[in-house]
Amino acid sequence: MNKPRMIGLCVAAAIALAACAVPPAAPAAPAAPAATAAPAEPTAQQPAASELPDLGGREITVAIENAYIPFNYIRLDTGQAEGWDYDALAEICRRLNCKPVFREIAWDGMIAAVAAGQFDMAADGITITEERKKTVDFSDGYIKVDQRLVVRVDEDRFTTVEEFKAGDFKLATQKGTTNYDEGVKLVGEARVIAFDDFGSAVQAVISKDADAVIIDDVAGQGYVGVNADKLKLLEGIVSEGQELGFIFPKGSDLVGPINAALKAMREDGTLQRLQDKWFPKGRQVIEYEQIGPGAYGDPTPTPNP
Repeated sequence: MNKPRMIGLCVAAAIALAACAVPPAAPAAPAAPAATAAPAEPTAQQPAASELPDLGGREITVAIENAYIPFNYIRLDTGQAEGWDYDALAEICRRLNCKPVFREIAWDGMIAAVAAGQFDMAADGITITEERKKTVDFSDGYIKVDQRLVVRVDEDRFTTVEEFKAGDFKLATQKGTTNYDEGVKLVGEARVIAFDDFGSAVQAVISKDADAVIIDDVAGQGYVGVNADKLKLLEGIVSEGQELGFIFPKGSDLVGPINAALKAMREDGTLQRLQDKWFPKGRQVIEYEQIGPGAYGDPTPTPNP
């Protein structure tokens, strides 16, 4: 999910870390830059505010990477934070009368930090799994993704997932994600090369240090759309229908209200409009060379909106 600036690639996906133990409390995370996100335009179908819980202007701390296209990132040209998470939470809080306060934290400690109560919630395209439910509560899912293989455009040694599995090819992925778990299920741990971030995993395929990368389909489409001369999606699906959701500390009183807002947004079409904006088929909204390092650069506290 987190990419050094070594390549100008684009990705959108939803990936996550299976954390069962809570590490020692992390230092306070810096605030995210002001977001450019705007609530969705109200429609006649949107429910009245009185039909949803009123959180009374409550501030909600949200763990976020600011380095995960298209969910959350900082534009280098403007210094502004934007992405699906910013738009979605702006709209959710508009309906619930709350204020999201975004705090940057690296992915590898995010789930454990939320489980420890260091944040009210996290928004980072997190796959809902039974293992993660042991340590955190999830919202209802807001999008479903399939896992696919991305390969070099001139790859002719295999043409399907089954052919890849049957060979002795190397599979790249990111550490601590459901993509890693699915990769191990597919080919065994010995054939998986795990990287700290997806940008490095994709670069390994381009440079022929790996033969394929396993990735959520929305992210894979983004990579292929921007690098059509280098990459393509392999025929077939590794796994399908994985849902992404927000996470909360166990027993959080925010799960119900946020689920209610998501339900209303799904029913009135707002959620679909957000998906259409941030997950355009076959392309990505911005390239990784156009965004800052987010939680992976030097911490520079900045005011929240």
